[in-house]
Amino acid sequence: MRKQRPTERKQNATDASPGGSGGGVQSVERSLDLLELMADADGEVTLSQLASSSGLPAPTIHRLLRTLVAGGYVRREASRRYALGPRLIRLGETASRMLGASARPHLTALMDALGETANLALLDGDEAVYVAQVPSRHAMRMFTEVGRRVALHSTGVGKALLAQQSDNEVTALLQRTGMPARTHRTFTKPRQLLDELAAIRARGYAVDDGEQEVGVRCIAVTVPETPTPTAISVSGPAARITDEVVAQAAPLLLQAARKLSAEFSYHEKGS
Repeated sequence: MRKQRPTERKQNATDASPGGSGGGVQSVERSLDLLELMADADGEVTLSQLASSSGLPAPTIHRLLRTLVAGGYVRREASRRYALGPRLIRLGETASRMLGASARPHLTALMDALGETANLALLDGDEAVYVAQVPSRHAMRMFTEVGRRVALHSTGVGKALLAQQSDNEVTALLQRTGMPARTHRTFTKPRQLLDELAAIRARGYAVDDGEQEVGVRCIAVTVPETPTPTAISVSGPAARITDEVVAQAAPLLLQAARKLSAEFSYHEKGS
């Protein structure tokens, strides 16, 4: 479910107000809001598009964009459109590395307990991106590298993340992305996927049964109460990821997710 934006919560606050939502600084919240809106629009927008989607006056947006452009967080194209700037790459890479470092002990514990590759993935737009991994010690394992982006409808982490959204939100996403078949097991009809998501919500975890890669199974759960929707998973060859292993893995993943959630929440409160 999309997180409510600061400008949606405080449309009537003035730009000079020192207090944004939750005691934040209004101009900073609005600047971050503009960056998120640009990311939602695939990274490039016009001033009028930002005004329409944010509800802010064009002069306010223009003033905030000037500051972001000067800092390298936004760039102004020759077409007069605004695009996300290169300075964000460094921030994103550093944040991803730190998140992976925080998650690594929990992923290592999962790998040690189950013997299979453990992964951490984030929702990024209409895809999931793997940001941390502890590989299995087996010679035969799933080769999903950090940084790989995958579709949501055909992966364990993706389906776990989709299960946190409403059917209307999922349907809208599928209209944008389509449902390309990765294997003969991939869900390619919206109704089938919506039924699968209902089952995931009921049991608390998702299973990718050869839907992304032939012969590979994956069990995944979401990490609750994270700023960015997050999922962890364990994956490996279907010959080793039996139904018995799925039953063993699910509670361990849910336990790890709760620990990760508490750790992320602690860091956020302590910042």
